[in-house]
Amino acid sequence: MALASFTARFKQFVTPDALRSYLAEFISTFFYVFVVVGSAMASRKLMSDLATDPSSLVLVAIANTFALSSSVYIASNVSGGHVNPAVTFGLAVGGHISVSTALFYWVSQMLASVMACLLLKVATVSQDVPIYTIASEMTGFGASMVEGVLTFGLVYAVYAGGDPRSGPLRSIGPLVIGLMAGSMVLAAGPFSGGSMNPALAFGPAVVAGRFKNQAVYWVGPLIGAAVAGLLYDNVVFPGHVSGRVNSDGTTGV
Repeated sequence: MALASFTARFKQFVTPDALRSYLAEFISTFFYVFVVVGSAMASRKLMSDLATDPSSLVLVAIANTFALSSSVYIASNVSGGHVNPAVTFGLAVGGHISVSTALFYWVSQMLASVMACLLLKVATVSQDVPIYTIASEMTGFGASMVEGVLTFGLVYAVYAGGDPRSGPLRSIGPLVIGLMAGSMVLAAGPFSGGSMNPALAFGPAVVAGRFKNQAVYWVGPLIGAAVAGLLYDNVVFPGHVSGRVNSDGTTGV
């Protein structure tokens, strides 16, 4: 009886619509990570001293803005365009997607990040894939707080961008999300890296084989995402469900 129940529940998450949503998350996350990490590698190749050249930070911030806006847009009608385990977590905490769907999304996002970084590593041959690190004067706790605040802003923008009450302005939701991410990178890039995305930090760490301070990019963003979702739904707009509900139960902008 228990096996039959498990099988029935599992089949709900391997329907054609569900599989398409997982694939959409994989594709959008892959290209997002490819562009962001690739831009960091490009700036390192073109600029001899990244520590004293602020143009490298601007380059990565612009790439983050364009890549996230585009990635959210191309996946929004299929999977909701999360592109980020923290966004998925925030929506799951808010009850917009099921925990099981969130786990499948996480697998797609993490695998996509690793594959994107592997491709960059193989294609560039001589370059190392850069990993996210915290500034030497910061503690892990401080960096987690920074990443949490950044992710709070990003996930709040996701909720607001997907709010049906925005009317025609809702169509620019992906752009608003991208602009928020880019501005956060400009604000915190030199301190914590401005990841706001556990998958974005995880892929480079796996390929480079270095996991120092990796918890910073999980604990802070997941807490910030959960607080943003709960605050938006229960305090700012109580009783209001933001975003469009897809056929597989996901919510998108």
